[in-house]
Amino acid sequence: MKKLVLLGGGYGNMRVLRELLPNHLPNDVTITLIDRVPYHSLKTEYYALAAGTISDQEVRVAFPEHPNLNIIYSEVTGIDLDQKQVLLSGSDPVSFDELIIGLGCDDKYHDIPGADTYTYSIQTIGEARDTYQKLNNLPANSIVSIVGGGLSGIELASELRESRPDLIIKLFDRGKTILSSFPERISRYVQNWFNMNGVDVVNEANITKVEDQLLFNNDEPVHTDVIVWTAGIQPNKIVRDLNVEKDKQGRVILTKYHNIPNYENVYVVGDCASLPYAPSAQLAEGQAEQIVTILTKRWEGKELPEEMPTIKLKGVLGSLGKKQGFGLMADRAITGRIARILKSGVLWMYKFHKG
Repeated sequence: MKKLVLLGGGYGNMRVLRELLPNHLPNDVTITLIDRVPYHSLKTEYYALAAGTISDQEVRVAFPEHPNLNIIYSEVTGIDLDQKQVLLSGSDPVSFDELIIGLGCDDKYHDIPGADTYTYSIQTIGEARDTYQKLNNLPANSIVSIVGGGLSGIELASELRESRPDLIIKLFDRGKTILSSFPERISRYVQNWFNMNGVDVVNEANITKVEDQLLFNNDEPVHTDVIVWTAGIQPNKIVRDLNVEKDKQGRVILTKYHNIPNYENVYVVGDCASLPYAPSAQLAEGQAEQIVTILTKRWEGKELPEEMPTIKLKGVLGSLGKKQGFGLMADRAITGRIARILKSGVLWMYKFHKG
């Protein structure tokens, strides 16, 4: 039996499972999925979990069941590419014939003193739970500072405003305007929403140090009761420790077939893969579909295509609370209620395996 091992039950490896199961997995192949928690987590919705507007159960999706699928709940401590083994905490190593690394990402603190110690996170479901507890136990008129004005920071700030209208919310963004890389219409719409809803956007922010209940912006101290960090990501530490070639962001450089050079049997999917796009759930899914195509051809002894097709991304959708949103679909800017409905529809389709 050939052994395919999947590290991480995120969007990429979930797509691998959906493509192969129940009817497209060869009889001589077994799959072992290794993850810390016993369910797939909807990371794109962690902001709402942290804000307290959805329940924990709403961001969980059960892993599929299949006679040839084995699931191990454990912490990965290392990968031995040459010995074809995955090292686990408190368990024997797991050997593989093929490996798909989808371990996701960690917060990137940009070497800012105190940022990793005095801030909260929404990178994992456990961290989002901790952030929820902290934010929703705050007394009225507490100050919450969110560092990072990207999609996660914007969605968290807007959702928290609806969840806790009694809080003072500050969003620190490096750009001259919020979402400065987006079309002006979207940037202006989001800024207006924050103005109307009392979220203080601090533009051209430069966080130089973080202390307990103290944020230094351009070296000026800003008192705050809680700091949530959404200011960048980096590959998971297990991947950072791999002795393979990486790009400037620390992501693994791959062949056109998504495998590590010199390791034809080891693929990297999602946030840890060096691709010409920003990391996203839909990118991981598109990449996973191509990996399944490559795996299947290799299992069947067929030639691989000379070139892989370009991964087509449908766009970006963001929410501003439960009723408004924004996005780019086919390079077309959309704002308002329709954007929020579209995002809710995409989530519904995903959760119920319709798309």
